[in-house]
Amino acid sequence: MDTGTARQFEAGVEVDAGAFVHPSAQIYGDVRIADGASLWPNVVIRAESQPVRIGRGTNVQDFVMIHIGGGTGTIVGEDCSITHHCTLHGCRIGDRVLVGIGATVMDGCEIGDNSIIAGHAFLKEGTIIPPNSIVMGAPGKVVRERNNGAANAFNAWMYHQNAMAYARGEHRLWGSAEFAEAARDARARLEAAYG
Repeated sequence: MDTGTARQFEAGVEVDAGAFVHPSAQIYGDVRIADGASLWPNVVIRAESQPVRIGRGTNVQDFVMIHIGGGTGTIVGEDCSITHHCTLHGCRIGDRVLVGIGATVMDGCEIGDNSIIAGHAFLKEGTIIPPNSIVMGAPGKVVRERNNGAANAFNAWMYHQNAMAYARGEHRLWGSAEFAEAARDARARLEAAYG
């Protein structure tokens, strides 16, 4: 997508032409941002000695901080939502995962596909979360099992649509009747694919 910013990034940072990066985002080191991903206001990503990878269609929302661990990079899969004020530190996030507002995922953690990490959860170092989990608490623990793939993919789809609108200078997409109709169709398609 044409982000309209014509922005130059630091050496080592690779941003796909189809990604949206808000001008206030700060990205340093060995970082790759895939097609359709979006980085929103005040995101900070630092990758001094290990890689950071943001997968296709993933949104990294306002004030998220992503850093590396001592011996681990941070890898985020496809169609994820890393929501406002989260911290990801040297961990691996699977596909179609939603990390709730203010959650922290520490070094060596692995989060399985289709999972939800609840807001303000704290996952201590080395926590392994199986696919299709709902995690809450500090320290974070699996409290329920459910395939959240369709709902999480839908949230990522919404952010992708919003990013394309922002790149065009449109900031009210989600309030339009056309978007509501497109969202109903997308939700049905994603339920069929991941439900």
